[in-house]
Amino acid sequence: MVKVREDYPVGSNGRVDIPSWLEQLGRFTPVKDSAAILEACEVAQSLAEQAEVEGSRWSAESNSFLTGLEMAVILAELHLDSESIIAAILYRSVREKRITLQAVGKRFGSSCEHLIEGVLQMAAISSLRHPLQGSVLGQTQNQVDNLRRMLVTMIDDVRVALIKLAERTCAIRAVKDAEPDKRHRVAREVFDIYAPLAHRLGIGQLKWELEDLSFRYLHESAYKKIAKQLDERRIDRQHYITEVIEALSKELKEQGVQADVDGRVKHIYSIWRKMHRKGIDFSQVYDIRAIRVLVPTIRDCYSVLGAVHSLWRHIPHEFDDYIANPKSNGYQSLHTAVAGPGNKVMEVQIRTHAMHQDAELGVCAHWLYKGTDLDQKSQSYEDKIAWLRQVLEWQEDLGDQTGEATHDLVEQWQNNFVSDRIYLFTPEGHVVDLPANSTPIDFAYKVHTEIGHCCRGAKVNGRIVPLNYKLKTGEQVQVLTSSQPKPSRDWLNPDLGYTQTSKARAKIAHWFRMQNREQHVESGAQLLHEMLKRFSVDSVSGELLAKALHFTTVEDLHAAIGAGDLKPMQVVQEAQSLLEARSPELDFEGRVPPKPGQQTRKASLLRALEQAGDAHRKRSKPARLEDHTQSIKILGVGNLLTHRASCCKPVPGDDIIGFITLGRGVSIHKQDCLNVLQLEAQEPNKIIEVSWGSAQETYPIDIEVEAYDRPGLLRDISNVLGNDRVNVLAVSTRSDKENSTATMRLTVEIESLGMLNKIFDRLRQVPNVIDTRRLKEA
Repeated sequence: MVKVREDYPVGSNGRVDIPSWLEQLGRFTPVKDSAAILEACEVAQSLAEQAEVEGSRWSAESNSFLTGLEMAVILAELHLDSESIIAAILYRSVREKRITLQAVGKRFGSSCEHLIEGVLQMAAISSLRHPLQGSVLGQTQNQVDNLRRMLVTMIDDVRVALIKLAERTCAIRAVKDAEPDKRHRVAREVFDIYAPLAHRLGIGQLKWELEDLSFRYLHESAYKKIAKQLDERRIDRQHYITEVIEALSKELKEQGVQADVDGRVKHIYSIWRKMHRKGIDFSQVYDIRAIRVLVPTIRDCYSVLGAVHSLWRHIPHEFDDYIANPKSNGYQSLHTAVAGPGNKVMEVQIRTHAMHQDAELGVCAHWLYKGTDLDQKSQSYEDKIAWLRQVLEWQEDLGDQTGEATHDLVEQWQNNFVSDRIYLFTPEGHVVDLPANSTPIDFAYKVHTEIGHCCRGAKVNGRIVPLNYKLKTGEQVQVLTSSQPKPSRDWLNPDLGYTQTSKARAKIAHWFRMQNREQHVESGAQLLHEMLKRFSVDSVSGELLAKALHFTTVEDLHAAIGAGDLKPMQVVQEAQSLLEARSPELDFEGRVPPKPGQQTRKASLLRALEQAGDAHRKRSKPARLEDHTQSIKILGVGNLLTHRASCCKPVPGDDIIGFITLGRGVSIHKQDCLNVLQLEAQEPNKIIEVSWGSAQETYPIDIEVEAYDRPGLLRDISNVLGNDRVNVLAVSTRSDKENSTATMRLTVEIESLGMLNKIFDRLRQVPNVIDTRRLKEA
């Protein structure tokens, strides 16, 4: 059994005395919800004892309950709230799968559940094998930098970061007697990832411990050498700093200078780092002990400097005036080194409160100019770090007084600092960064172009996902490939959401361009035929389309489509424009050209329209509002009463023509509508030129979906239309038992052919759907 640490109160039964432990915890922070904390401790203790009996302890060095208590103490020292402490107590029990997240949420609240879930997500870094140094997969960022950014991206509550730091602090404390390999692995991770995170958040009391312990296991000889050169224990050095602060504060008070005096003791790793960076000996490190003085004005800075030099002897050549001569990054402060009490060297930094604010949170922040994980282009990353530090300072001021304000600050981050990058793991543990909303195809092309070309599927965290799945930070992605490269043209369709990055789209388009011309011509011709037929504009000849799009031959047009240089929808739109032009020389199949002299009948048309208007005004019952189409213009006349013919149901983009009716104004038909062709032959004087205006309205249109029949097919198609907010006016289904197919005819409301194209693309992604097309007539 794991021995209970001596600093935990133990009852007569050998178990931790939880009520007494709670009283000790109150020395660090007010315990607001002691009953809930007591219950969490009892749950964690029971689960840990059960693991002891079953012989299924997670670690030989500690158990989940004692680790939870240790984490809780660390968080109490940081003045965190009761929810954080409860989450810390239960975290290891959840991670060891002794209790579920849902059970925690039900018993202790959703906030505790959310905190533990966030820490578990951050633990993905520990559970995967990854080389931490250097860049991989052609990325400019070092893997350590990417991992740090991944952690910050995961954090939507500062308490998550602090619980994770407390957990890693306990972990590196616990490996003191572990195997060397485990010590080294934990130390490497803490040194590269979590110590810098603590540094970025300004939590010095954890930063120095994480750095010193990891440095001790990674560079044992260097650690012991510096420890030996330090002639006193750390606690003695801290007492020394306290005495210096008292002496300087007394002197400044006597001189009438209002100042805040603070101090620190430089830890072993920081000493080694300075010696290594500057190439100096231990005796030349003058800031093993350091004092910082904050004052209201610049004049006060120099007054303090005079007081310091009057108290203690100044060490020559160890003075820097960064107020008169700021550093290139804007940093301002006075630095001096003196021989303090007992002739021990110490550094004194003097600055105004404004300078300190700039140094801590501005562009010249201490954690910016000393950090090694800075990328000026990643603005949201830096903004989030600053925000996390501000929240941390706020929590130190308010303690556990208001959980509602914490929630407001979390919501503020979610609203104002949405990350523009995501960070993903490869199966080997490499970290890949991509823009937000990237897909497995973007991931595949980021890893390697050939992997992208051969991509046929993907697994995320071991589960098969669609290729247009939106990836999230911390997920592990495995690309499933085929033996031969064969990208899909659908990957280039923005409406289907297969690719987010321009690089992936460029590589896909380049692959199609590199295929031979014969393949391009064949695939382009087939694709164009399907698109023109789907939108019922296949009456335009290929020669006219090629000429209109500036291609010499139809074959060149097909080759451009097949190579991906020309989008099929562009050709469809051009076909619509050609139909709309109604040029006399165009020979459209199934369409009667305008009769000679038709354009000159303006006067008679005006009279007919006036008569139609008079008849309409005499009607006792007005026409229904939905029968009127306000976005149609009468050529040469202007806007008049119109309605869309129910026989062909034209929509914007269709080539249309008007027929003057009695009582209902102008009836709008598609130009190839059989009804209007018959009317034109019978009453040519009532035919009028019309065109679409700019008003944005919806129009009912009939479409047909052909699919292999299966249960739930209609539901899935309805879901697609519902997700795109498409109004469905009518549905009819006909099943063919012999061929096991189903044909659905739907009347839907759309705004334009572009919207219809998007609907067709989405419907084609529904399993079992064979084809979709627009019906020429109802």
